[in-house]
Amino acid sequence: MKTQSIVVQKFGGTSVGTIERIEALAARIQTSVAKGLKPVVVVSAMSGETNRLVALAGQIDPNYRGISYDMIVASGEQVSVGLLGIALEKRGVQPRLFLGFQLGIRTDSVASRARIEDIRVERLHKALADGCVPVVAGFQGLDSSDQITTLGRGGSDTTAVALAAALELDSCEIYTDVPAVYTSDPRVVPKARPLKSLSFEETLEMASLGAKVLHIRSVEIAAKYGVKIVLKSTFEDAAGTIIGIEELDMEKPVVSSVTFERNVSVFRLYPLKKGIQPLSQIFEGLAKRGIVVDIVNQTTLPEGQRLAFSVSSDDCEEARQIIKKIVPETTNMEVLNPKSKISVVGVGMRNHTGVVETFLKCLESCEAEPHLITTSEIKISAVVESELLEPAARELHSKFGLDLDS
Repeated sequence: MKTQSIVVQKFGGTSVGTIERIEALAARIQTSVAKGLKPVVVVSAMSGETNRLVALAGQIDPNYRGISYDMIVASGEQVSVGLLGIALEKRGVQPRLFLGFQLGIRTDSVASRARIEDIRVERLHKALADGCVPVVAGFQGLDSSDQITTLGRGGSDTTAVALAAALELDSCEIYTDVPAVYTSDPRVVPKARPLKSLSFEETLEMASLGAKVLHIRSVEIAAKYGVKIVLKSTFEDAAGTIIGIEELDMEKPVVSSVTFERNVSVFRLYPLKKGIQPLSQIFEGLAKRGIVVDIVNQTTLPEGQRLAFSVSSDDCEEARQIIKKIVPETTNMEVLNPKSKISVVGVGMRNHTGVVETFLKCLESCEAEPHLITTSEIKISAVVESELLEPAARELHSKFGLDLDS
């Protein structure tokens, strides 16, 4: 079968958020089939459904994130698959419906944030050869014990890109409720503008820094296998953003985007025993539970080490309990929660001086003193008080020349 006609298309929760939208999506797929395309469709749960399921589990135990949690929240995508299947059959398009385990999407065993280890695409090829449209439940897989796992919020993006990579496709289409990736969140920065393209590197940084662009692991897979991601709106006929293109425009701004993440928790531990072992024990304990540690600051003083780091506030309580079991009682643990993280990202930062200075002056002008700060070749991030996040974002966006009227 020629892969040129195969296209993986992922539709998010808003795209399947109502019966009317599911009907419209089925009509769209029917048109694609009539044009000779062979779509492989990946769907999320209907908008709001995952939150409803999480809330149900939370009524029993708000902190539980084990295999029973995954069994509950994975059901949202199953409903979307079934409803879209009915809508396609109504239009004379024969669907072939798949949950994650039926495709052999194998993951590790980290409940609620599993990582894909293997995908078998034989059943997809068979469905396509039979003239069917595969409709796949995103966000889920099966571990080595045949337990249902989920990939974390936004995990349907990862399902779609992983399928495109397994099918050896050049690109994957992600449809959402926004027409493109923006230089910042337009709800906070009204002068934000759409971006025509981004490199994998920039997108990875943006996703890891809180931008609601794509599930970060979807970008990791896309970069590893060279799968360009085309992000478009389901509801608007706009060009969208192509991810995986390195622009050579000499006039491209030094900074491509201002991103931010709310609900960040900062841990401060002091004193810790000197040496690598105390640090490795802490971070190994967090990693075993899939807790992502972001900004890290370590200082060695005569009386011991001082360690500060940030995690998502969603993981705060679990991280606190893990650390309590690792550090001695003589270590003080301070938790600042909730704070917010603000960042600037851009490959142009590599070759320009004064970026850190401008960043810090913007924070100073907003009286947003950082609790933590970190830099890399293409990003600067700081954790600040949440009430100062929005004015700081607008100031940075303006000062780095990203405003729509710049």
